[in-house]
Amino acid sequence: MSFDLGPALLFCPADRPERFHGALEKADAVILDLEDAVLPDAKGAARGNLADADVDPGRVIVRVNAPGTDEFAADLEMLGRTRFRTVMVAKTESPESLDAFDDSYSLIALCETARGVSAANRIAAHPRVVAMMWGAEDLVASLGGTSSRTAEGGYRDIARYARARVLLEAGARGKAAIDAVHIAIDDLAGLEREATDAAASGFRATACIHPSQVTVIRAAYLPDAREIEWAGAVLAAAETERGVFRFQGRMIDEPVLRHARSVIARSR
Repeated sequence: MSFDLGPALLFCPADRPERFHGALEKADAVILDLEDAVLPDAKGAARGNLADADVDPGRVIVRVNAPGTDEFAADLEMLGRTRFRTVMVAKTESPESLDAFDDSYSLIALCETARGVSAANRIAAHPRVVAMMWGAEDLVASLGGTSSRTAEGGYRDIARYARARVLLEAGARGKAAIDAVHIAIDDLAGLEREATDAAASGFRATACIHPSQVTVIRAAYLPDAREIEWAGAVLAAAETERGVFRFQGRMIDEPVLRHARSVIARSR
């Protein structure tokens, strides 16, 4: 099992079935949400919408409620009657909680609480986990805090630690990492900075909450022409070199060549 859905993942509330097809047209994949985007008294109807949805299951991620809740049990029962098999598990806090899913599922573990981030290494090792995502607001709330960001708009240290931890633990196990949503919908410049950093750091995708954010994320993950030209040139030069060599005034060794290969892979 692997994760390869593209860089822009758009959340869509599962209680808004009229938006399902439009969301799929706009984004690389859609996260149909049964959790925070749906009010408690609408969750049953949302499950019914998913059971009846006529959409491509290969481009849909279903976010279920937190393990151990009655809503999670109902979500799991409904999924068993559908073709949806890529599932984002909200508030994942232990690998044992993921054993509720059989081998037909590919799981995205959402580490968004203090317990979840603390257990990220063990969660990433679960055999059904194909990707990890982190969440800032629930994390800070789980610690008794009030805001994940400073007045200047950047993440507080605890959020930056969680982001890095989830990326590292996912990468250590060969799993993909997904960056958190940028909740300031109109702040496209801030989203561009974060998505560009995410792509350069090794995240495979960024989740978003509004269609206007999709284009920004896609552009951030696509290398520019100069990066692609450099990557192609340095890889071509490496074919006639042995070991470490100098190229355009820079020392080139295997880690740098891996960077170049990543640029070429992202450009396709």
